[in-house]
Amino acid sequence: MPDTLRADTPAGSSHRPSGAIELAGDSAAVGRTRALLERAAVLDSGVLIVAERGIEVESVARDLHAGRRGPAAPLIAVGCADDAAVVDRSLFGAPAIPQGTDLVAVSPQSAVACARGGTLFLHDVTELPAPVQARLARLARDGEMWLDGQEVPTDCRLVASAPPSVERDVREHRFRVDLYRRIAASRIDLPPLRDRSEDIPALVARLIEEHQNEHGGPVRRFTDAALALMSALPWAGNLAELRSVIVRVLCQTNQTVVQIEQVLPSLRLDRSMTAFIPAGSLREARQRFERDYIAAVLQYHGWKVAEAAQTLGIQRPNLYRKARQLGIPVNRIDD
Repeated sequence: MPDTLRADTPAGSSHRPSGAIELAGDSAAVGRTRALLERAAVLDSGVLIVAERGIEVESVARDLHAGRRGPAAPLIAVGCADDAAVVDRSLFGAPAIPQGTDLVAVSPQSAVACARGGTLFLHDVTELPAPVQARLARLARDGEMWLDGQEVPTDCRLVASAPPSVERDVREHRFRVDLYRRIAASRIDLPPLRDRSEDIPALVARLIEEHQNEHGGPVRRFTDAALALMSALPWAGNLAELRSVIVRVLCQTNQTVVQIEQVLPSLRLDRSMTAFIPAGSLREARQRFERDYIAAVLQYHGWKVAEAAQTLGIQRPNLYRKARQLGIPVNRIDD
């Protein structure tokens, strides 16, 4: 989660990525998302980014900001899930109460003032308390504020993130409809990893590159078998979960080529602790794993038997035989 108040990296900093890792890959879902971002980037109206937990929203917001305002403009990130008084002070400061104006007053050091000429990014915007929502709605409506004893243009773009439940929050009056409409002038729903499994290899490559840039060491890569297994997982924690697995694997092995055997322990460690209920013999459990894994490899290779057999390290006839034995639909296999 972002700090309650944090300015963007200064212009010219060398460690900012050239693009959000979250959007790595060539899936149709990512292509649609990039198109929406490109259209929204040329506007100055609000943008609502809707995403599940674990999706790295702020990196997408930074790309959106740079596309319109440029890297030299300020981007101020505010975490809205903090204590109500802390969030209020972070956004507006502690200004003197103005006389003779209905404009919202802010202090020079407040997030709203510091974001002038740039972007104010509100992380988890639906967590804002009602009084703060009301003041933000007034700011967005008026386009002006009271700063240092005078009326000045607000001059900042509102970009916010919210969970998929945001519309329910609006319907049930937990989030102001007028504020929602102004922020959601453009809405971008980021796809979860379970809807873009074909992007896993590209995401893994970017995460490896990120780790190498931070820690050095040899160039690493994952085998096709390891990538096929990872592509078959649901990744309920999205990119945050995938990142933690990649970091754990890279820290626990010095191999330049990471095999499936090095990945499996980290995947098991990353699972939630649920009660174990035995379901059949060891032989039956092995068959279930074998079926799921072979089906995942076939799906990863678009059901092309030659490529899948090469990844699995078996001959094509043996793959056909295994598929039939395990109940995998052989009619989908592309010879």
